[in-house]
Amino acid sequence: MRNFELFLLQTGLPFFYLKVGLALVFSFVITYFSVPTIIKISRRKNLMDEPGQRSSHLRKIPNLGGIAIFYSIGICASIFAHEIFDLYKFLFASLIILLYVGVMDDIMVMRAYKKLIAQILVSVVLVMGSDVRIRSLFGIFGVYELNYFISVIFTVVTFIILINAFNLIDGIDGLAGGYSLLCSALFGISYYRLGEYNYPLVILSVCIIGSVLAFLYYNLSHYRSTKIFMGDTGSMLLGFLLAFTAVCFIDIFIDKEIPNMPRYHLKSAPAIAVAILILPIVDTLNVIIIRCINKKSPFEADKNHIHHKLIRMNLTHRRSSFYIMCYYLMIIIVAYFLRHIDVNLLLIVVLSLGFLGAYLPDIVTKVQKLKTQP
Repeated sequence: MRNFELFLLQTGLPFFYLKVGLALVFSFVITYFSVPTIIKISRRKNLMDEPGQRSSHLRKIPNLGGIAIFYSIGICASIFAHEIFDLYKFLFASLIILLYVGVMDDIMVMRAYKKLIAQILVSVVLVMGSDVRIRSLFGIFGVYELNYFISVIFTVVTFIILINAFNLIDGIDGLAGGYSLLCSALFGISYYRLGEYNYPLVILSVCIIGSVLAFLYYNLSHYRSTKIFMGDTGSMLLGFLLAFTAVCFIDIFIDKEIPNMPRYHLKSAPAIAVAILILPIVDTLNVIIIRCINKKSPFEADKNHIHHKLIRMNLTHRRSSFYIMCYYLMIIIVAYFLRHIDVNLLLIVVLSLGFLGAYLPDIVTKVQKLKTQP
């Protein structure tokens, strides 16, 4: 590998760019050719997602697409970004545990507390074992550096919230996958701009992009024979990986002494990370608030999610996903241009715009009803 890298440098082609290209191509190809086999086995063994209270589909669809996503990311990241598993030694073990729990839940439907225990386990293993944690709030609510144990607890809770938040937005075709694509692209570009020390995280983001792109080809298919969902396996894996990349992104801007690593300063780093992950965060907070106001359990399934509101407006799954992602991409752009303002003010702006997006469908529906009234 070292000789090959020297050869590429002599020819003028940086080794990193070759790895990025190969990671994108191979992650796409592996998922693309894995999904049809998974669909075939799912239909033969009747491993299908049944229409239910929270679902927006009307027929049985295979729901083990997350296996193909894991398969692709696991292979490509291990080959093209193997350094990441040296830096974060418990990352792959955590992914394996989530794969097992996700597949079990997609096939047998596990009890919620069992999934929660598994999520706590993988989060604690990664946070404490690999020291991946939020060390500072950069002045949010006047809080800066966090005590070690508070930092661990806060980061574990963050992981659990984001894992479940991505599971909750996976309610219509293309939304969870498309938003994962958007988040991975933004984090990948950010890591690339922050220097070569972060290149393994860039390649990990590229692996996620390639894998999810191939999955979306089938997830958005009009043909029943080729359609598949990512299931809890996929949503938990993507939620976990994006939580991991978000925490690493925030950690880059902490003042710490690491050999050969330049320092970066962005006081609004946590608010930027929240902006990138704004959709699952706001959607989850919104439904929890609504359930509490209605005196229902926060864990009780309902159809108060943003995508459910758009579906009730007679929009297709594709259009709903497209409109949601466009709106929340706008919030990310706003946050980027305001990144140098006070972190508390930026966080208020981001969350306010996020919650506005959650209620825009309600506002539009009421305006339409007023217009139709005599």
